[in-house]
Amino acid sequence: MYDVAAHAGVSIATVSRVLTRPDDVRASTQERVLQAVRELRYVPSGSARGLAARRTGVLGLFLPGVDAVEDLSDAEVGEQRPVEVRRDPAKPDQRPGANLYFEEVLRGCELEAWRQGFSLMICVGRGRSPESLEITLSDLAGKVDGLAVIAQSAPHDVLRRIGDSIPVVYLAGQRRDDDFDHITVRNREGMRALTEHLIDDHGVRDPMYLTGPFDSPDDAERYGGFAEALEGRGINPTALPVLHGEFSRERARAVAEDLIAGGRLPRALVCANDQMALGVLDALRPAGIRVPEDIIVTGFDGIDEGARSTPRLTTVMQPMLELGRAAVRAMVARVTDPDLEPVSTELPVTVLLRESCEGPLG
Repeated sequence: MYDVAAHAGVSIATVSRVLTRPDDVRASTQERVLQAVRELRYVPSGSARGLAARRTGVLGLFLPGVDAVEDLSDAEVGEQRPVEVRRDPAKPDQRPGANLYFEEVLRGCELEAWRQGFSLMICVGRGRSPESLEITLSDLAGKVDGLAVIAQSAPHDVLRRIGDSIPVVYLAGQRRDDDFDHITVRNREGMRALTEHLIDDHGVRDPMYLTGPFDSPDDAERYGGFAEALEGRGINPTALPVLHGEFSRERARAVAEDLIAGGRLPRALVCANDQMALGVLDALRPAGIRVPEDIIVTGFDGIDEGARSTPRLTTVMQPMLELGRAAVRAMVARVTDPDLEPVSTELPVTVLLRESCEGPLG
């Protein structure tokens, strides 16, 4: 920076302003400084900036995992192969594995971080041992100014220790007795409203619930709303089967195939997320079972693929993009003012009635 200042004939402070707050500097001065930067091939040191400002300009996002990580292998670099041209027939049992919920949350974090002038560092926790997970989290925390974590993806005691140094924001899950900001959605109310619609408008009295992982706080809230709706209409929820789909499209398809083989399909199958509902549709279609004439299928999340499925998926849409944006806003607010009181933000949801429940719509 000293060299750039001398080359441009300006002060070091002016160089700093051009590189960090260019709108505060006259255009002619900006151009002189940037010309010096180009000629000297200068690249600002993020490490040095972080030491001087006690900030890195980076925010962290810790995700529980991504699909197909077990299939990763070492890439073959440099091997010369001819271009392959081959037919690619459609395979009904081959479905995308990407977790679109996380993709949307991630996109929201990226957009808001960019808007706030921060970069985003992403870390995945899937497949790590508890000891390795703690080391990974500590390493990530040392490189960022704040950390957003999907609920249940990291040990709470480790996050409490990290929270002594940087802001930590919980995404999803239930509010806990801690000093963290929590950003969640109205899971219970959304699932209750959807289930009441099934009972009141479609006469469903025997819905089955397809649940996610046993330790998912979001799924616990959604099942709570499902059970409340049943109890409010005089139906005992404990008398109805709960099936385990692990939030996985592949697992949900296998569950649905077992129900079909055993002749045990209910009038409605209420899934705790859209990916499981899409997996159910994958199984019903080749078996010739009509939706919604023979069985109603519903999901939760509102991912784009549910709006393009056949039939289109009835779901509870949550604002996944805004969930990520709200997490970044909370981190930036606490980086700016560490003494802020913890906040708990609950975002609204919308029940979208589509053909998998309603039949043909105008």
